[in-house]
Formats: sequence, C-alpha cells, structure tokens
Amino acid sequence: MPKTFPFPQDLLDAQVALHETRAAYEKYAKTLPWSAEPMPGWEGDKQLHSSYRCHKEDSPGYTEEQATEVRRFQDELRRLSAEVMTHPYWSTLSEDVVAARMALKHAHEPAEA
Repeated sequence: MPKTFPFPQDLLDAQVALHETRAAYEKYAKTLPWSAEPMPGWEGDKQLHSSYRCHKEDSPGYTEEQATEVRRFQDELRRLSAEVMTHPYWSTLSEDVVAARMALKHAHEPAEA
C-alpha cells in the first residue's frame, strides 16, 4: 500500500490548478498553426517500401491574440509550478520527499477500492 502524506489544502489546490492549466494549454495548442512564425510548408522524401511522403502545409504563424494566449498559459504554468515546488510543506519532510512529490501528482485521483 502506498504511503499517504498529509498535504495542506493550498498545496493540493495548486497542484490541481497546475494539472488543469496544463491540460487546457495542451488542448489550446492543438488548435494553433504548427509554427509560431510564418513558415513555408515542406514535403519530405518518399519513405522506403512505402508511397507515404510526410509534409506540412504553409504555416501562417500565430496571430497576436494566439501569441498572447500562449504567453498567458506559459506564465500561469510557471507561476503554478513555482508555487507547488517551493511550498513550505516540502521543508517539513526529512525523508520520502520524492515519494511525496510523486504522491502529490496523483492526490486528486479517486482512491482505488
């Protein structure tokens, strides 16, 4: 049975916010052009024993709104990461710090029966 840790609520909340923000950023990133700057498309060489050729269409680059939203997500992810990593709770542990950090990442998941 894995060891449990008495995480303070603000640390748990920060970790959940980090998970949610990361998931929202990844979902948003899937809607963006493949390049932040305008770039021409390309086509790769034909693959051995296949007729497949990898390719990318031209990228218009990010709009100013998209670039602003990416920066906002990145700033929030840095802030939440720092909040979790530098929380005073970690200084109360003398051992099992790595196990506690790993447990925190899964603390929001429902317990298995």
